[in-house]
Amino acid sequence: MAATRRSNARRQRKRRAVGISAALTGVLLVAAVGGWFTVAAMHRSSTDPDPAASAGTPTPGPETPTPEPLSPAEQLIADANDPNACAVSFTGDAIDIAPVLETQGEPYSSLPIPSRDGMVFAGWYDTAEDAAGLAIPGRLNGADAVACDAQQRTVHAAWMSAADNAAAKTRIPILMYHQFTTKPEGESGWLRGNYAYVGDWEAHLRYISEQRFYLPTWPELSAFIDDELFLPDHSVIITDDDADPSWLELAVPLVEKYGVMTTSFVITVNGAGPDLTPYVLKRSHTHDMHSAGADGQGRIVTWTHDQIVADLDTSAGVLGGTKEVVAYPFGHYNDAAKQAVADAGFEMARTIEPGYVSIGSDKLALPVVRVNYGMTVDDIKKAIG
Repeated sequence: MAATRRSNARRQRKRRAVGISAALTGVLLVAAVGGWFTVAAMHRSSTDPDPAASAGTPTPGPETPTPEPLSPAEQLIADANDPNACAVSFTGDAIDIAPVLETQGEPYSSLPIPSRDGMVFAGWYDTAEDAAGLAIPGRLNGADAVACDAQQRTVHAAWMSAADNAAAKTRIPILMYHQFTTKPEGESGWLRGNYAYVGDWEAHLRYISEQRFYLPTWPELSAFIDDELFLPDHSVIITDDDADPSWLELAVPLVEKYGVMTTSFVITVNGAGPDLTPYVLKRSHTHDMHSAGADGQGRIVTWTHDQIVADLDTSAGVLGGTKEVVAYPFGHYNDAAKQAVADAGFEMARTIEPGYVSIGSDKLALPVVRVNYGMTVDDIKKAIG
């Protein structure tokens, strides 16, 4: 009996030990499993895709910085999409002008002439220092080729008082050439005086180029006459009448060589003629009035008002619509011709009468300095300074 009780007690102790061992094993197992899930969760958070993201929920990314807006000049360049484009900006006192687009290597086409109460505009310059000193080598206009840095450049305005402009007493010579010859001794016949020896012509251009003469555009000459623009006395305008074959073959290549702006007055009944260089401006010498009328006078003084206007309109159309200036055929004109020129929309007209253009000159009777055969550089110096 006693032995039986001792055997039962041993069995109960053994079952309690097994239960405690199983309980401890379960606790350890739960702890291990829980730790595994914790480590797995930590590992997944650093390496595995987010389940929410894989389910289609967007995950915010880094913010994209807002680009700086383009300046007006930069926008012009971007819109042009042309490696030769140049955005020209304007600066100076009382200047509020939007940038314009020009083409590098070609003459300026869009330089404005601003106005300001009580002042006279004195031009655009390469630097602020040039503008302050009114330095001619740094003054820019349509006779200069556009040059840019990274497709942009800024030009600087200068002003002067009306009193200082008047005190300058500027006189602008307009040189008038006709035909050209390779013969140093010149041509024979009654038109001998019209033929400039091409060697003299080159010497004239070289002198004008080396001496850095300012070459006003026709709009600048008009503004100068109106006392709205200062032009330096060291200025000259070069013109040729008729667009003769000798002009095209002998003279124009030298214009291109020296890069000196000239104007060719074209008789457009023969067409506009070839575009040989951007340094030759083609302007009207009328369409079909470079012929004598019934009484031997030029048609521009014998035709009716409407006939003259129609001829000039046709001529302008052949030349692309420009109506800045016309040269009277043979130099013939009268008050009726001047009125017809104005009614046709032309701003200026050039005669063959000797003289210089000054503030207040008659825009429809511009005088000239005639260049005859045999005129040397010394003669040109005396004529234009």
